[in-house]
Amino acid sequence: MMDALSLLLWPLLACIAIAGIHAYLGFHVVERGVIFVDLALAQVAALGATIGFLLGYDLHDPMAGWLSMGAVVLGAALIALLKAEKRRIPQEAFIGIVYAVAAATAILIVDRTPEGAEHIKFMFVGNLLAATPEEVARLAALYVGIGILHFVWRRPFFAISHGKTEGMSKGRVRLWDFLFYLTFGLVVTQSVAVAGVLLVFSYLIVPSVVGMLVADSAPARLAVGWVVGVAVSVAGMLASYRLDFPTGATVVATFGLALLLAVGYRGVVRRA
Repeated sequence: MMDALSLLLWPLLACIAIAGIHAYLGFHVVERGVIFVDLALAQVAALGATIGFLLGYDLHDPMAGWLSMGAVVLGAALIALLKAEKRRIPQEAFIGIVYAVAAATAILIVDRTPEGAEHIKFMFVGNLLAATPEEVARLAALYVGIGILHFVWRRPFFAISHGKTEGMSKGRVRLWDFLFYLTFGLVVTQSVAVAGVLLVFSYLIVPSVVGMLVADSAPARLAVGWVVGVAVSVAGMLASYRLDFPTGATVVATFGLALLLAVGYRGVVRRA
């Protein structure tokens, strides 16, 4: 038991921190109908780090982090500008294009580097078991800061997520959209560096969907999302340790199991 605790303590705390902020952000993402914005901004951040990799910077070098953040700022601005109000083309289509172009560009870059395949693998699955106390503290500090900003700006953020933008000019809506996607992208950039794209996407979407399946009000959905995120983190980590499975993939699979249970619960409630 002590061996498991020493191995999993900091990765588990990192997952709990990621669950706390991503369950909240996922609520907004699902309400806005931009499900793949997480993947798009994560891939844009990965493109920035890949450019740094091509220039000779290690993935953990501060310059690689700055290049990722710069790419996220540009990506957030682009997605905010491409907000599709009353257009035939949904915003999700533009988000998919951003993801595809960023991914293809990153592949073209790493094709010219000797360790390109390892770089791509790291971006998708991360290295969760290597999480350190310093990384967890840095994540927690960033998430608390972003959480405070979202609390201060909660009225326009929730209004836009619920589609209640009457009285707001188009420019003002785009400004608040930019601030939302910018803060969202900063969170994703740091989360992906620890947990990888697939696990971060699961933390963003699955708790929110489960919350929508089992609760009706926004506060209840958020509470369910946080509980699911923490519970799946603990269960997935323990399962990966007991069964000797890859940690990130096991947690993602556990999220899938949690979603199936929520769907079953919803079916039982409807029949009742």
